[in-house]
Amino acid sequence: MSGIAYLGPPGSYSEIAALVWGDATTPLLPRATMPAVVAAVETGAARHGVLPIENVLEGGVTTTLDLLIHETALRISGETVVPIRHVLVARAGTQLPHVQVLYGHPQSLGQCRHFIERVLPGVATVASLSNSTAPVEALADARSAAAISTERAAELAGATIIARDIQDRADNVTRFIRLSHVDHPPTGDDKTSLCFGFSERDRPGILVDTLQEFSGVGLNITRLESRPSKDVLGGYIFLVDLNGHRDDPPVAAALERVRRRVGLLKVFGSYPCWHATDLHANAGGTAAAGTP
Repeated sequence: MSGIAYLGPPGSYSEIAALVWGDATTPLLPRATMPAVVAAVETGAARHGVLPIENVLEGGVTTTLDLLIHETALRISGETVVPIRHVLVARAGTQLPHVQVLYGHPQSLGQCRHFIERVLPGVATVASLSNSTAPVEALADARSAAAISTERAAELAGATIIARDIQDRADNVTRFIRLSHVDHPPTGDDKTSLCFGFSERDRPGILVDTLQEFSGVGLNITRLESRPSKDVLGGYIFLVDLNGHRDDPPVAAALERVRRRVGLLKVFGSYPCWHATDLHANAGGTAAAGTP
C-alpha cells in the first residue's frame, strides 16, 4: 500500500495539496470523485487520501464533511492550507465578450462570484467535478466556452489563460486534510476534529451545555459548524475542531463527558496544527502539518 489519492485529474488544487505530503518517489493517484479518494484508502490502493474540507470564502466542503460523518472510518492524520489563485481559460483566440458558457467546480464558481457577475453576466454555468476537468470540458464544447481552472490544469489541457486571479479575494485559501487508517501521534501542538449529534430535540441549552464540556476546562474550539443529520427534518450534526490531541488527558476526559451527553460522537482524528507561517511554503507544495 503506497501512494496518495487525490481529487484529479492532475492539475487540481488537490494535487498541489497531495504534493505537500509526498516527494519525488511518492506515487500520486488521481481519482474522479471525493468518494473515490476515500475508497482508494479504504481498499488499500493508496496509503493516504487528500480532500478539501474548508475554504475561506465558501466555508465547509459539504461532500467531504458528509463523507466523514456518514461514510468512512478513516482518520484525519494531517492538514495543510493551499493558496487558491483561479484563472479563466478557453480556446486560443476566445474573447471575454463572446463567452457563452462557463465550466467550473461548484466551489470555484462560488469563489469567483463577483467576477462572473461583473464580467460574464448571464453566461450559463456548468458544474464540473474538479478544476482539472473544467478546462477539458470547455475545450470539448462546440460553443464559445471558458472554464475556471488552475494554471497547471490549463497547461495540461492545452487551454489559453484569458484572465488571472479572478477569485473574489486575493487571500483565498483552502484547507485540505489527509485521510489515513490511523491518525497522528501527539506532537504537543495538535488539533482534534469530531462531530456529535443529539437523540433528544429542542431542549433549551443542549448545545451550549455540551460545548461547555470543552470550554469549561480551557479547551479552545477553533471551528464549529453544522450539517443536516439526514434522518429527520430539523436534526443536525455539529462539527468541531479543538486544540489538543484526543490522547491528551484533558481532551480525553472532555470527550468522555460529551459522549455521555449526546446520541452520536465520532472523533475524526487528531493531527498536528497547521500554522499561517507555512502558507508561503505550501504555495510551492513543500510543507505541511501532519507529515510523518
